[in-house]
Parts: sequence; C-alpha cells; structure tokens
Amino acid sequence: MLGFLFGFNARLGRLHFFLASIGAAVLMTAISAAIAAVAFQNAPKGMTPSLTSWQVIAAVILFGWMSVTLQSMRVRDIGWDPVCVIPGWIAATIIDGVVASKIPAIALAHGQHGTIVGALVNVALFLALLFWPSGGHDNSAPAYGDRFRTPDVPSRSPVAESTPAAPRISPAANGGFGRRGL
Repeated sequence: MLGFLFGFNARLGRLHFFLASIGAAVLMTAISAAIAAVAFQNAPKGMTPSLTSWQVIAAVILFGWMSVTLQSMRVRDIGWDPVCVIPGWIAATIIDGVVASKIPAIALAHGQHGTIVGALVNVALFLALLFWPSGGHDNSAPAYGDRFRTPDVPSRSPVAESTPAAPRISPAANGGFGRRGL
C-alpha cells in the first residue's frame, strides 16, 4: 500500500525529477505565501500568528508527502530500493540532529540542529538524485553497440512431426458464430 501512496513502484528520470522539484517548490511557496497572508491578516495587531493552525499542519504534511514521493520515484529509477534508502536517509537525519543537540560543539553553527557529516550526507544524496544515471530496466531496449539476443526457438520433438497437422482454421472462420448461412 505504501507503494501507491509514496510512489515506491514508479520511476522518474533526472530531467523529470528536476522539473517536478522546481514545480513542487513553486507550489510550496505559493501555498506558504497564501497561508501567511491569511494568518497575518486575521491576527490581532502586534501578535505573531500561530504555527499550529490546521492549514500549516496540512501544508507540512502535503510538502513532506510530495518530497518523499519525488525522492522515492527517483531512487527507484536509479535502481536502488526506496524502501531501504528513504528510511535510511530519514534515520541519518534524525541521528544527526540528536548528535548535534547533545554535543553542540560539533553543530554547524549556534542554533543549528545538524553537523557537517549530516550536511555532507544530504548534499551527496541530493546530488545523486539529480545527476546519477537511470538504472537498467527489465524490459529496456539494448543500447547502441549492444548485441540483441533473440529468444530461443523451441525445438521440435519427433512425436509432433509424426502426427498429422490439425486444421488451424478457427470455428469463427467456418461460420461458427454470427450470421448463419441461408
């Protein structure tokens, strides 16, 4: 069921991933601007709007779902298993955040919740999603210079050659259905 929700079984090429990421960013920006405009318009003067409204929570869920779906489709196209890669990426991010909060001396900067190791992992995975070539598909055509292998022809057995050939005319050709002869 997760394959249908997050696109674990679909594939997305490099260019389509890049364009879909830009489209998702534009959509996220427009939705965020609309939520912020409504929140600042309805907030009392001098008060900061709350980030726990149902619109903000729904937007965060939508943005997370779109990001995980695009990334898992691209990971599948590369040839990796998104069921392993995406949770591993999430786990690495969580572990990096925990390490940075427990040992603030190795955090990127004061107030940051990540280390240089986590930042390098994120950059490496993002660059792999953008530039790694697509993996081989099961039913893809051979590339230029590859030999095309035709399927093996079934061998004829001596028993099949000794029996008389059965008529290969279908009953439909003999008037077996449809309009009856007069």
